Amino acid sequence: MAKAAPAEQLKLLELQGLDAKLKSLANRRRVLENDPRIVDLQDALTIANGQLGTAKLAVHDAEAELRKSESDVEQVAGRIERDEARLNSGTGLSKDLVALQNDIASLNKRRSDLEDVELEILERLDSLRGSQAAQQQIVDDIQGSFSGIRAELDQAIAEIAAEEAAFHAERSSFAEGLDAGMLAIYERTLAKRGVGAARLFHGKSEGSGMTLSPGDLAEVKAAAEDEIVFCPDSGCILVRSAEWN
Repeated sequence: MAKAAPAEQLKLLELQGLDAKLKSLANRRRVLENDPRIVDLQDALTIANGQLGTAKLAVHDAEAELRKSESDVEQVAGRIERDEARLNSGTGLSKDLVALQNDIASLNKRRSDLEDVELEILERLDSLRGSQAAQQQIVDDIQGSFSGIRAELDQAIAEIAAEEAAFHAERSSFAEGLDAGMLAIYERTLAKRGVGAARLFHGKSEGSGMTLSPGDLAEVKAAAEDEIVFCPDSGCILVRSAEWN
């Protein structure tokens, strides 16, 4: 059976206290790292960015449509200008001049129709740009909330990391002064059970929260004071103080 002086075993309670603090800090850090607000905002930002991309594409397509419409109007206006110049020159046969007048009238109707289309595109583009701006504001608001919460969490995580570093240093220094054999048993138990050592107080294991059965208590009582005993329920080392029984 593994053995360690009773006074040495009592030190395991202090070591366990440090490990409990480290575990608590690790749990706090894990909660912060998995803050549901970040997940929700990331999801919302993904959706909002997708909708913003759709809005930008709609604006891009409408702008291309407007450029084509403007070009169509310019081409017709150019033909009208040339035909009017020929008409105003008075040169040519009468029937040709009449044909020019008819062509100009037709072109003016065509330009009017194209300008109506251009106006409709401009109005639609204005609406689409408004929708894009509104969607951009939504993205900016979500990003602002995300950045604010992320900064808050990063600060809290950094503070926890500093505490962890301090406790790790304290634990390392404290562990160096412990019996090596006992420490090795404690470390294995901690890794396997989650708790390395706990006090046995008035027949109750503080590792499991359970009162030991008469048979288990009899075995503990029969064990030598320097013998390392274990909790039958939690499997951790039971540290016996003066009032253990």
